[in-house]
Amino acid sequence: MAVVELWETLKHAIEAYTGLSPAAFFTAVAVAAALYHVVSGLFAPPPPPPPRSREPEPEPLPPPVQLGEVTEEELKQYDGSDPKKPLLMAIKGQIYDVTQSRLFYGPGGPYALFAGKDASRALAKMSFEPQDLTGDISGLGPFELDALQDWEYKFMSKYVKVGTIKKTVPVEDNTASTSPAINEATPAANETTGETEAENVPATEEKPKAAVTKEVEEKEAPADKETAADEAVKES
Repeated sequence: MAVVELWETLKHAIEAYTGLSPAAFFTAVAVAAALYHVVSGLFAPPPPPPPRSREPEPEPLPPPVQLGEVTEEELKQYDGSDPKKPLLMAIKGQIYDVTQSRLFYGPGGPYALFAGKDASRALAKMSFEPQDLTGDISGLGPFELDALQDWEYKFMSKYVKVGTIKKTVPVEDNTASTSPAINEATPAANETTGETEAENVPATEEKPKAAVTKEVEEKEAPADKETAADEAVKES
């Protein structure tokens, strides 16, 4: 009974204060609540992002190691294939440590072909051809030389110089060219020497013979005198 009386009282109050039937009143309340939920959702701040897992910090790069003077063949072992070794490349004979730019010059990078080499010609021409991966810059035009100079300034300001490339000067073998002349001159000299010795040998041999003959004659002369004296005594 109490519930029925309360409902009747509520119905009369709704009709008296709103002029609406109870069904219309509750419908309006439901629509208003739905509109409020939609509008508040449009202006509500976005939910906070989920917490990200902390990425491990990269290990600090080791300090550059000064190599001094190395050959181009020795420089090839610093092309990034061994992660324990520094990543090096050279411009105009000057070697720079580019380990901090491993994403560009390391394996799989866009400039990986330049690592471990003197890529002066390739940088000047912006070429990736194997024949241009050399330090020979002969025959380059003024624009290419200017581009190479810009690359060198960039490397000098960004990377540490750790050495230079040892220049090998080819030594010409003059032995082969001089040997025939020496060999040709030697027989002639030997022939001349042989003739001189041939001329001198008889002269040196004749002197001892003459001296021996004279000594023999001197020794025989007294013997002949003694023989003659004995014969004279017997005759007398």
